[in-house]
Amino acid sequence: MTQSLTGRLLIAMPSIGDTRFKRSVILVCAHSEDYAMGLVLNKPMEGLSLPDLLDQLDIEQTIAVPDRFVLDGGPVGNDRGFVLHSGDYQCDGATMDVTEGVCLTATRDVLHAIASGPAPRTSILALGYSGWGPGQLEMELQENAWLIGEPDNMILFGDDHEAKWDRALDLIGVSSGRLQSAPGRA
Repeated sequence: MTQSLTGRLLIAMPSIGDTRFKRSVILVCAHSEDYAMGLVLNKPMEGLSLPDLLDQLDIEQTIAVPDRFVLDGGPVGNDRGFVLHSGDYQCDGATMDVTEGVCLTATRDVLHAIASGPAPRTSILALGYSGWGPGQLEMELQENAWLIGEPDNMILFGDDHEAKWDRALDLIGVSSGRLQSAPGRA
């Protein structure tokens, strides 16, 4: 491994081959020689909003909670929740810095803060995550399954999930209309 991809985006190529990741944009939250972990940022779970989930978890809401979709963070650990949020919220021993001004917390403490304050300025909640074993992500990169990009707030925290893939491509100067789903032959 040459460098960590923590804090970078993975943008699925049309040829990715795994339908679960078709047009996915993933923020890599942790990356080392041993593993990689990220959250899909553009796959809302139909029929499940943040206030609904807080109700299901019996977390009392004493402030107005944004009526946002919960995201499908990936196929691993679907029973676990992950909150990606602005750096203005910290939970000692549970909050991990991902990139400048962006953190990840996976404890109920952050859900209580979202429901009762003081809440992070911006946040999204995902159930599940995307994970890779040793060398797996590097192999997928060599096979051109992913492009690497830089995040911005619209991609991380925006509600226009359908536009995130195109926006991520635009930010690296790639037009989605020019991508091919099958490799060329010489």
